[in-house]
Amino acid sequence: MDVMNRVAKRHKLKVLMHEKPFAGVNGSGKHNNWSLATDTGINLLAPGKTPRTNLMFLTFFVNVLKAVHDHADLLRGSIASSNNDHRLGANEAPPAIISVFVGKYLTDVLKEVEERVTGKFSEQDEVILKMDIHKNIPELLMDNTDRNRTSPFAFTGNKFEFRAVGSSANCAWPMTILNTIMADTLINFKKEVEALMEKGDKKEIAILQIIRKYITESKNICFEGDNYSEAWALEAEKRGLSNFKDTPRALDVFGKDKTKDLFKNHGIFTHIESEARHEIMLEEYVKKVQIEARLMGYLASNSILPPSIQYQNTLIENVRGLKEIGLKPESYRSQMEIIEVISTHINAISDHVEKMIEARKKANEIEDMHQRAVAYCDEVKPYFATIRYHADKLELIVDDKLWALPKYREMLFLR
Repeated sequence: MDVMNRVAKRHKLKVLMHEKPFAGVNGSGKHNNWSLATDTGINLLAPGKTPRTNLMFLTFFVNVLKAVHDHADLLRGSIASSNNDHRLGANEAPPAIISVFVGKYLTDVLKEVEERVTGKFSEQDEVILKMDIHKNIPELLMDNTDRNRTSPFAFTGNKFEFRAVGSSANCAWPMTILNTIMADTLINFKKEVEALMEKGDKKEIAILQIIRKYITESKNICFEGDNYSEAWALEAEKRGLSNFKDTPRALDVFGKDKTKDLFKNHGIFTHIESEARHEIMLEEYVKKVQIEARLMGYLASNSILPPSIQYQNTLIENVRGLKEIGLKPESYRSQMEIIEVISTHINAISDHVEKMIEARKKANEIEDMHQRAVAYCDEVKPYFATIRYHADKLELIVDDKLWALPKYREMLFLR
C-alpha cells in the first residue's frame, strides 16, 4: 500500500484503496495468508512424511477450526469497516458469515477420526489410525485444496487464507486477532490433553481424543459449498452461525466480556484499552458515514440539481417556442415527458437530501457512540442509495455540456 501511494504520487495520480469505489464493478480486498511455524522453520500446517508428523499437522489444523468456530464473531469484527460493508458478499468477496473451507480430502480425514476414535480407543487402534491418517492425507497441493473462492477462510495446502479483509485495512489487526484466538485454543487444548493423561491415557491417545472432540464441536463452521447462495445463509442460520451485515453490529463483539477477557488473559489489552478501541472503531465508522453524507448532500445540491434545472429550463424554452409558432402539443410531447421526469428526480433528490440532513442531526445528538453508529447505519446511510438512484437517472438525461461532474461511464470506460 505504501509503495502504491508513493508510485501514484510520482505520476500525479491517487490510488483508490476503497473496497468498493464503483457500484456494479468488482471491488478489492486482501487475502491474508497465515500459517504457523516453529523457530526451526517447520511449518505446523504442512502435512508430513511420517504418521507422527501428520498427527502433529492434524493437531494444529483442528485447533485452527476450533479457534475459528469459537471466535467467529471476533474474526468478523476484525474486518468490519464502512467500506468493507459495500464489498462483503458482493460476488467479489465472501459473505459476512464466517466459515472454513478445508477441501474434500481433509473433510474425509476429519470424518474418519470422528468415527473411529471412541471412548474405548486402544493403543492398537491409535497405531492403525495414525497409519491410515498418514495414508489418506495425500500431498496437499493447491489444485486439490483451493477449489472454493467464495470461502472467507480457506485451507490452501500448507496455510490458511483469510479472504475477507478489506483493501484499505491494515492486515496487522485481523492477524493479531487470529494469532490471539489460536494461542488461546492451543492453551486450552494442552490443558485438556494433560487432564486425560493424568487419568492414565497415553499422550497420543489423549491427543486423538481431544482432536475428535474439537472436530465434533467445530463441525458447523466447515462448509464446502457456495457461500454466496441463499441456501447457505439459511443453513448457516440453522447452524447458529452469525451473519453481521453491517459494521456497528459486527463491532459489538469487542464490547463483550468474553472478548475483553481474551485480550486481558493474553496480555494484549486491559479491559479499559479494549473498550477504548471499541469506541474508536465505532467513532471511525460514524465519521466516515458522516463525511459521505455531507459530501453527498453537497454534490447533490451544488453539482447535480443546478445543471438538471438548467437543462429543464432549456427544454421549457424549447416547448414555449414550439407553442408560439403554432405547433400542436403532439409535436413537443417528448420534451414535456422529459421535463416531467426531470422534475420527479429533482424533487426526489431534494426531499431525500433534506431528510438525510435531519437524520444526521438526530444521530449527532445521541451521546452513546454505539447507538450513534447504529443510527448512522440504519437512519442515515439508506438515503445514499436512494439519492444515488435519482442522480444516476438525471446523469443519463442531462446534456453532457451542462453536467459538471465526470459521468459514470466516462470514469469507467473512456480513456
